[in-house]
Amino acid sequence: MEVLQPGLLSLLQDRGRFAQAAIGLTTGGPMDPLAASLANRLLQNPINATLIEASFGGLSLRASAEIQIAVTGATLPLSVNGKEQPLWTVIDIPAGAEVTLGYSETGCRSYLAVRGGFDIPESFGSSSTVVREGIGGLNGQRLGAGDKLPVHQTNTVRRLWLAPRMRPSYHHRATIRVIPGYQQEHFPRLEQRRFFGSEYTVSDRCDRMGYRLEGPAIHCDIQGILSEGIAPGAIQIPADGQPIALLNDRQTIGGYPKIGCALSLDCAALAQLRPGDTVNFSPISEHGAHNALHLAHNFERSRMLEAAPQ
Repeated sequence: MEVLQPGLLSLLQDRGRFAQAAIGLTTGGPMDPLAASLANRLLQNPINATLIEASFGGLSLRASAEIQIAVTGATLPLSVNGKEQPLWTVIDIPAGAEVTLGYSETGCRSYLAVRGGFDIPESFGSSSTVVREGIGGLNGQRLGAGDKLPVHQTNTVRRLWLAPRMRPSYHHRATIRVIPGYQQEHFPRLEQRRFFGSEYTVSDRCDRMGYRLEGPAIHCDIQGILSEGIAPGAIQIPADGQPIALLNDRQTIGGYPKIGCALSLDCAALAQLRPGDTVNFSPISEHGAHNALHLAHNFERSRMLEAAPQ
């Protein structure tokens, strides 16, 4: 496939780059792992097949051969040669056809997968693009007009689709469950109640590194700590008291105190929010987090794909 218009931010991603934090490399990978995995599952691809993550849409590509694609994630218009096509469905693309993703209406990130996956060399065990580190994808950079994306040759598959009742839903607000961390004791009870009882707005300073939030300031009795490793979903409280939820392309170490860590399931919901959308936080115990994770995995295994309507 050839990139005609790259959109605002389109990146090649697989599941992510793991076990490399010791040398300073972050995880990368899709911001919404569920939507990405469903795109590959529709096409019966390996779970780690490389696909495109398009933030806000605006992506346009041309196929040089007959292929099959599936687009999942944020709600946006999808067309092939100007003809509207459904999301969450395997689509047959003839040679020479132009595939266009419009701009998202609800949600922020969409995933375009091809049957067989894109044939992209791995860098440190992954093809995931992290622009800040300049690794993965095509020379570690976002997609640009004229880029050629080779596709693994493979046989076609049945046209499957995911019924609307089984699809993730995207909204303009999200409740993020937070597991309190060991630094919680440095936040007075009043500050903890303020954090969990307030509404925050996604600022325009949000990206794949993290989401900066705006709302009531949270104060801590320490201003900084010795830099330590940072988990995905960690919620830092810098000196200005405005929370920062760190995500896939976060730095590997940091020195701001952390009030807790967002449940991994909810990081995807956060990453689908746009500037101006709202966030609430809710505490959850480690036991409750494990239960929520197991329930989500059981539901994922039961998510049924159906033959696409003709």
